[in-house]
Amino acid sequence: MSYGSSDIGSGSGTATRTFEFGRTHVVRPKGMHQATIVWLHGLGDKGSSWSQLLETLPLPNIKWICPTAPTRPVKIFGGFPCTAWFDVGDFSEEDPDDLEGLDASAAYVANLLSTEPADVKLGVGGFNMGAATALHSVMCLVSGKYANGNPYRVNLNAIVSLSGWLPCSRILRNRVEGSHGAARRAASLPIFLCHGLDDDVIAYEHGKRSAQTLSSAGFQNLTFRTYDGLGHYTIPEETDEVCNWLTANLGLQGS
Repeated sequence: MSYGSSDIGSGSGTATRTFEFGRTHVVRPKGMHQATIVWLHGLGDKGSSWSQLLETLPLPNIKWICPTAPTRPVKIFGGFPCTAWFDVGDFSEEDPDDLEGLDASAAYVANLLSTEPADVKLGVGGFNMGAATALHSVMCLVSGKYANGNPYRVNLNAIVSLSGWLPCSRILRNRVEGSHGAARRAASLPIFLCHGLDDDVIAYEHGKRSAQTLSSAGFQNLTFRTYDGLGHYTIPEETDEVCNWLTANLGLQGS
């Protein structure tokens, strides 16, 4: 897999922009293929950075798909172009969300998962902006549609967010509160959030607020882990907990 593009929403309707995604790296399972997880890198990074780490994890039954975000101008860098899943001016719930970019990335992730075998469990995870994009996929999943109203057709079994934040929080809350089906899906979806107390890029308060927002919106199967002394990076203690959580929640064998 190398290059691809995504129209906004991946459904009916007229797309206004097409995003060109970079190279996708795949880590094949070393054992029985039981789960496939799309892992999304952070702002300015690329898929290969995380594929090298994921290959070392003791999770032989997981296939990892690590795409690379499109290169685009980003407001937080004064319009300088870099790899980004969506445009962002500030890492907070108050910043206007780039719904078009979020939808395009969520649709690209859904497309990557759409060809996986029917008996394989599916998940999305990420770091930094990749974590925010994974949490946008949560909103699409529970409501059954993207922010633009186009249908979302992939079933997710696990979401992992490392050092991220929840975009589109108002839309998510409104959709869960306004639909019995969305509330039911929200209650059962396993979500694992991790954040360092000393994160100087995505402040810990953003991660904490995201966990509180999800919990108050009815996401009952949610775990929020905090790490004293951890900045904006990952450590073995954190990846060990991610491995244990995925093994338990996806019912993996032989790990």
